[in-house]
This record gives sequence, structure tokens and C-alpha cells, in this order.
Amino acid sequence: MTRRLLAWRGRNPLVLAIPRGAVPMGRIMADGLGGQLDVVMVRKLPSAVGPELAVGAVDEHGNRELAPWLHRSHTGMEWVEQQTVAQIELMRRLRTIYGPSGRRAASCWW
Repeated sequence: MTRRLLAWRGRNPLVLAIPRGAVPMGRIMADGLGGQLDVVMVRKLPSAVGPELAVGAVDEHGNRELAPWLHRSHTGMEWVEQQTVAQIELMRRLRTIYGPSGRRAASCWW
């Protein structure tokens, strides 16, 4: 860990991590600093023409950010609304796995 991070050791820092790759590293950092881990749930909103193309993102509270070029992606707002609902529901299910404070996050590698 860098010197900047070590300055937080013993001060009970809260380490936030995005699920998948960042959660295991967040667990290592939280443990190394004597802090807590929580996950920040955010999901991509796929376009209507292809699931790999993101037209925005949504967090577990429903806050949404859309790409400025959404109107050129052949993706209508009805699709965006459906995807927003689906992604929020998925994040609610994932939150039960991660727990309110990321307690199980160390074992979740997806």
C-alpha cells in the first residue's frame, strides 16, 4: 500500500469498491487498513441494438446517467426505462449477497 493510504490505518476508513474485480482488492485494502468494506452498486444500461454498447449507467438508488449520444444509438427511452428497472432489480438481489456492509464481498468474485 502507498504511504497515502497507510495514513488511514487505524482510523477505521470505509473502503468502497465496485463489484467484480474491485471487490477482492477492496477487501485486501480494508483489512490492511483496519477499516470496513462496502460495495457501490452500479450497472450498465445496454443499448437496444447490442448488449455490449452502453447507453448509460444506473446505481442501486435509481440515479441514472445517460450517454449524450443516446439519441443516435437507436435506443428509445422506453427501452432505457425497462433496462433501468431490470438493472435496479438485479442490484437489489446482489445487495442481499454482498450484505449491507460488504461482509461477504471477499468471497464474491463476480
